[in-house]
Amino acid sequence: MNDMSSLRERLATTERRGAPIRVMIVDDSATARAVFSRIIKREEDMVLAAVACTAEEGLEALRQTQVDVILLDLEMPGMGGLDALPRMIAAVPGVRIMVVSTLTVQGAEPTLAALSLGAADTLAKPQAGGFDDDYRERLIRKIRALGRTAIRAARLALAAQAVRTPVAPTRRAARHPAAVVAIGASTGGIHALGQLFNAMPRRIGMPILVTQHLPASFMDALARQLQAASGREALVATEGALLVPDRILIAPGDAHLMVVKRGTDLFVKLDRRSVPTGCLPAVDPMFASLAEALGGQVLGIVLSGMGRDGTEGARRIVEAGGTIFAQDEPSSAVWGMPGSVSRAGLATTILSPAELGGRIASAVTPA
Repeated sequence: MNDMSSLRERLATTERRGAPIRVMIVDDSATARAVFSRIIKREEDMVLAAVACTAEEGLEALRQTQVDVILLDLEMPGMGGLDALPRMIAAVPGVRIMVVSTLTVQGAEPTLAALSLGAADTLAKPQAGGFDDDYRERLIRKIRALGRTAIRAARLALAAQAVRTPVAPTRRAARHPAAVVAIGASTGGIHALGQLFNAMPRRIGMPILVTQHLPASFMDALARQLQAASGREALVATEGALLVPDRILIAPGDAHLMVVKRGTDLFVKLDRRSVPTGCLPAVDPMFASLAEALGGQVLGIVLSGMGRDGTEGARRIVEAGGTIFAQDEPSSAVWGMPGSVSRAGLATTILSPAELGGRIASAVTPA
């Protein structure tokens, strides 16, 4: 089945008024399968499309069943979840996969590996007795966000007949080249960051700042991953660190990454105050501090993520004369953050992460 046929079949099941989000569970635990099944069946806007106890069974089911969201365990007999993940994405273009595994509690490396392979989100699998109302609400909220985005992205792709057309920008590019590139991301951002850095020129002569919504325990692993993907030095930011051209500094999981200017140099300032979006770290303070320090010499990039973190900071950059890029909807796991920036008319360029990576040179180099 080719990509376009798969999209048409998926949309045929969602065009009816009130059509639900179709969810598949792939988990070798009978308890987990039973609990997740009950949770999904209680939701009026969801349907349990398939249940599999191995990755092999899941891949076979995808040949016959249309799915929007997959709940995938990582540790299973036979083919593991990490091996199955890219095959599932290839089998159902546009499907959103949420990793639900005890490995998300035990360490950052397996979780980041899954996210870098294309998983849209993760959620720790609780121990027996941990499937309470709070957990159910978090699970449903994540499935709903991913499912709605998957359905809408498939409609957009079909409407365009699989021809990617950039969203028309509503703002002119800045007149002056950027001196810093700052990137904000959340749900789906790990995969997007990898694509962006793979496509970015190896040397741009500018410091690169990254705020990704993740806990502090993940940040060292994220730094290693971004260093491997980009071919640049990548470090978790520390108070007072000097911004160096082509070095990536990543917001720690317990503080906002901000900058201050002293003379001609820029230094890291970490801040832990609460912000309106409730995120920590948040993109808005990073963007706002750069606009204050550098005026229009800032390129801000907003990648996949839930919510609207980054919008107010992007507005500050634009008002100072800087430039904002945003990830497009079809390529986003969730088009919340980049969608908010785009709808606000703040983005100059709205493309996939790989395409944005190719455009960075023009934003940091004088015309």
